[in-house]
Order: sequence, then structure tokens, then C-alpha cells
Amino acid sequence: MRPYVTTTVSELPESRVSIACEVSPAVLRKAIDKSATKIGKNLKIPGFRKGHVPTKVIISRFGREAVIDDAIREELGFWYAEALAESDIEPVGDPKIEIGEMPTEDGFPLPFTVEVGVIPTAQLGDYLGIEVEREELDISDEKVDEEVERLREQVGRLEPTDEPAADGDTLMINYSGSIDGEKFEGGTAGDQTIELGTGRFIPGFEEGLIGAKKGETRNVDVTFPEDYQAEHLAGKEAVFEMEVTEVRRKRLPEVDDNFATEVGYDSVQELRDDIVARMTEAEERRIKSEFREACIDAVAEKAKVEVPDELATGRASEMWERTVRALAGQGISREAYLQIADKSEEEMLEEAKPDAEQSLRREAVIAALVAKEGINPGDDELEQALEHSAEHEGITPAELLEKLREDLRDRRLIRELSARKAVDLVEERAKPVPAKAS
Repeated sequence: MRPYVTTTVSELPESRVSIACEVSPAVLRKAIDKSATKIGKNLKIPGFRKGHVPTKVIISRFGREAVIDDAIREELGFWYAEALAESDIEPVGDPKIEIGEMPTEDGFPLPFTVEVGVIPTAQLGDYLGIEVEREELDISDEKVDEEVERLREQVGRLEPTDEPAADGDTLMINYSGSIDGEKFEGGTAGDQTIELGTGRFIPGFEEGLIGAKKGETRNVDVTFPEDYQAEHLAGKEAVFEMEVTEVRRKRLPEVDDNFATEVGYDSVQELRDDIVARMTEAEERRIKSEFREACIDAVAEKAKVEVPDELATGRASEMWERTVRALAGQGISREAYLQIADKSEEEMLEEAKPDAEQSLRREAVIAALVAKEGINPGDDELEQALEHSAEHEGITPAELLEKLREDLRDRRLIRELSARKAVDLVEERAKPVPAKAS
């Protein structure tokens, strides 16, 4: 398949590259036609149906440069991605893109250049047979007991009590707040549930209910925080009159076979055995994952890798944006998170730079290992990695691999598998030593 964008890569200092790109005339023409159609969608020109004004008429009306400008704004992101795929570049940080001279007529390409950071080059030291600390599996009785307690908490039941309220108890209350003897908006509520010790209310509110009994009424003095979200209450002293209508305390079951049956087991021993099995599986995965990372970190320590500050900043920015997207998926905005952390975005980026630099060092040594060992996954390995995706798409792994190759998307898969095999090699040849107690 003829590429949408042709590229020529030149290396620059500080782990950067310059990519000279050209959008083919046919692709550019298609983009111009698309933009012209969009511009003329609601245009009324005598002799033409609405939305069917030819491109040449749109260009004559608005000018070729204006239409190409619109096409570039719409398509540049796609062309940039195609340029990276065509040149097999994995970028680090944001690119600097400059558009070249725009063609004044059809049949000529559109040039543009991209300057972007790339993974630095590593000069490997020793990497086979190196000593690497590995944590030993330890599923103690105390850890199993903690899991049993967690299950007890899950199945525990809240029961009414006449005893004084304590941390962990759940109270039903009616309350009415006032400032200087005047009730304020939002300060009165009935049949409110509050669990003592959670810290979900303003300081002093929960603490004022410790020791209260069902039917008791108390006046509790509190001060709203200076940064309270309701500005008219921030920093104000208030009095809450609170009536406790019910006190409930969680009653935990005895650890016996009845409890085991309630959580899905025939006996306490079967429950504990299953906890050990699940903990063992999870801990082995964690220990293996951390050991693999430690192996690469050990190789990185013996390697020579220069990570320019600008590159570390670029990777830190990528890490921060991934965090922001993950938070957005949980309904937390960038601004809200920064407010919770009480930090600026610049401070978050600066704090992320050490991890960003280490991330780049790892990737650099992995790339060097792949090159040094001549690692190149075969089609059988690539197809095996694609089995799940191919099944989802209803085609064979071989057919999916061919589709990826047509779009140059197989290169990412090759890089991922090559990296995994490089780490496998170092891990298999490493000499594990007991991790020092922290």
C-alpha cells in the first residue's frame, strides 16, 4: 500500500529527531475536497444545490490557502500519526511541527517537518547473570487473619444498642445548626446517618457525638474550615443542636464453621486454605513483576544512558496526562485533583520527573538489549499474541497480522513482544538474592 505520508528521519542532539514529511498529492487533494465540502455545506450559490458546491468554486470564493489551512487543521493529527508509523518512531513528549510551503496547485505534495524526542540510546554494561534482589514469598498467619477479619467486617450486621456511641458506630440524628443564634441555609437536616470516625463531616462534628446515647440531645460547637466550599460559612463558628434517635453497632460473627458457610465455605479450615491459595497466587504475580522490573533497573545501573532534562520533562507530561485521563474516568477533574493535592500542575510535573527519567532509562536498555541480542519475533509469535483480538474480530490471527502490516501497525506489536523477550532473557539469567528487609 502506498503511504499517505513519506518520511526522512535525521538524528538531532539531546535524543531528538527531525522527520521531513510529505503528504502525497492524492491524499492532500482528498483532504482539500473534504474541507471544501464542509465549508460549502450551508453555502448558497446560484446554480448549485445546497451542499453540492464543487471544490474549485469554494476555492475561488474563499481562496486556496484558506481551504488548505482548514484541511491541515482537520488532518494534521492523522498525518503526524502516519509519519510516526512510516518512520517507526516512538515519540517522547509533544512534537514541534512546522508546515512547509503550501502547493499553489494540484499535483504537488504538502511538506511539513516534525521535531520530537525519542528514547535515548543506552550503552550496555553487564546484563546476563547479574545479581538482583528478589522478595521471598511470605504468607503469614497474621496476613490470613487480616483477610478473615476483612470478611467478618463485610458480613457484620448493624444492631441497635443502648450503649454510648463510639468510633465505628452508626448513628441516626436530627440536627440544626446556627451562627450567632441564627439558623443558616443547609444547616438543618433530619434522619441523617453518620458513621463515627470516618472524618466525613467538619472537624468537631463527629467528635461531639462520642459517648452519646439514643434519645440524647447535645449542643456541639464547631468551626468551619477556612477553605470550606460554601464561602459564606468558611471560618465561621457554629453551634449544632443534635438529637440522637438511634445508635447502631456492628456485631461481627464468631470465626466458626457457621461464619465459613456464610461466606461460601464448608469450614474455617477450607476458608483459610483458600485465602492462602489466593494470596499465594497474587503475591507470586506481584513478586515476579517487581523482580522483572528490578532486573531491568539493575541492567540500567550498569549501563550508560544520558536522559536530557527536556526529555524527562516530556515523559513526565505524558505520565501526568495519563493520570488525568484515569481520574476523569472516575469522575475527578484535573482541577479538582490539583485542589485535593494542594499542588500546581508544574509541581506535579516536577515531582514526576525522577520516575519519568527512570522509565526512559528502562526503555533505553530494553531497546539496546533487543538490538544486542537480535531479538525479532517470528510470525508464529505475533499470531499467538493476536489470538484474542482476532477471535473478537472474527478473523484468523494470520489475517489480522496482515491487516496490521498493511497499516504499519504491526511495528508496535513487534516492539512490545521484543521488549518482553528481552526482559525474559535478563530475568531467566539473573541470580536472585534475598531482598533486604525494609
